[in-house]
Amino acid sequence: MPYERTIHWLTFFDNISEHIAHEIKPGTVLDAGCAMGFLVENLRKRGISAFGIDASEFAIQNVHPEIQPYCWVGSISEAFPQKYDLIVCIEVLEHLNPGDIENTIKNLCEYCDKMLFSSSPDDYKEATHQSVQPVENWVTFFAKYGFFHDLDYDATYITPWAMLFRRQSITSEQLILHYERKVYRLWKENQDLRTSALETRREIARFYNDLQKLKTDLVESEDLRKVNLVQLEKLVNSRGWQILEKLRHSRFYSLYEKLFYR
Repeated sequence: MPYERTIHWLTFFDNISEHIAHEIKPGTVLDAGCAMGFLVENLRKRGISAFGIDASEFAIQNVHPEIQPYCWVGSISEAFPQKYDLIVCIEVLEHLNPGDIENTIKNLCEYCDKMLFSSSPDDYKEATHQSVQPVENWVTFFAKYGFFHDLDYDATYITPWAMLFRRQSITSEQLILHYERKVYRLWKENQDLRTSALETRREIARFYNDLQKLKTDLVESEDLRKVNLVQLEKLVNSRGWQILEKLRHSRFYSLYEKLFYR
């Protein structure tokens, strides 16, 4: 979908802003790779002091006039004017030259203690994607500068692979504890879902068998009905039935009914 000032993109960034404002609660935010400033615009509507930087002059020229004073053309690999409570970087770093990745991440980490980050781990079709990396590679890059993935924070309102990184002084034992705790939760969730799925499959199988039996019973019932109709037709067309019908309409039959069924 073209990146333009449309309902789709405004709604998308409005939702992100809502999560940031209510869950992370930053006072200042830098959108690193802000494009047309939709996130900056929506954060400022919520009273957050938000700013944006982008390498594209065209993008900055198309920022809403009221937001343009807070967005500028520049490189996210170079020094920023201040530190921020949160830096947001959504689908930006995969566009950089591989040789610039390490320095860019180092620069971003110098100017915040929290980083909301997303970079497509497998979109190789886009011609401008020069540095597509799996999630574990990004985690490793950030860990070098003391930023660790907050495993308890769900950032999937951005993309399925989005993460919140926090600056932490953490020992390897604590780090292992966090990861093992998350691994266990995921394992337990997976086991419960697997058990539920198997139970559902068994239930579906029972329903299917019941349905097949009902179909068989219906076919047998229909076959029996057809047999009965054939037999009834033979009976109606038989000579005995015709004699009985003539007898029913005769004066003798009327007298017989009066004598015996009165």
